[in-house]
Amino acid sequence: MKVIIFGLGNFGMSLALSLTETGNEVIGIDKQMEKVNIVKDKISHSICLDSTNELAYQTLPIKQTDIAVVAIGENEGAAIITTAILKKLTTAKVISRSLSPIHDTVLQAMGITFIVHPEQEAALKLTNKLNLKNIIDSFKIDEKYSISEIETPAEFVGKSIADLDFRSKQRLNIITILREKEKINLIGNATLIKEVVGIPSAETIIQKNDILVVFGLNDDISKICHKN
Repeated sequence: MKVIIFGLGNFGMSLALSLTETGNEVIGIDKQMEKVNIVKDKISHSICLDSTNELAYQTLPIKQTDIAVVAIGENEGAAIITTAILKKLTTAKVISRSLSPIHDTVLQAMGITFIVHPEQEAALKLTNKLNLKNIIDSFKIDEKYSISEIETPAEFVGKSIADLDFRSKQRLNIITILREKEKINLIGNATLIKEVVGIPSAETIIQKNDILVVFGLNDDISKICHKN
């Protein structure tokens, strides 16, 4: 995908690097040259410009972009203006960071359906990690059910899903497994990534350092997280 990210603060920069490492073409935009210089050799392109100036967009491949992310985190007004300009100039999917409840309301009125709250989402994930020591990430379905990524308990390693009788004994469904694999990124460095192994079968053997993606009741997920 071709992605343009407006705002290279902590959130925007981390997103730009992660998207680049997973094979996307990323253009990073910020009005501060020092931030642009930090990522210039790590993503496809980085440009210094004021995203509240509509004329500046003439230098961007905005019509060829798949996704535009407004990641501005210090200036609510600039974030809103940038989003408005993008809605006017492109048919790309626009994802916007919100800084307050009123910001949410404005974005919704503009027709933005994908609104992110990095600080709140990070706090919720940290809460889960602190409460459930082996949980990696979690997506809440409703008050009772979640999809969660959990570290493999040591007693599961080397056993198949059939051996574990996972659905009956753990009362959870394994949706897939994330397994470590070495990959060379775009700047030539070797990194360990988690690769999806697909839909596991009853014969799939659980390996050390596997991340199990499971679906079930929150109480049952909590029980398996406390096995180690």
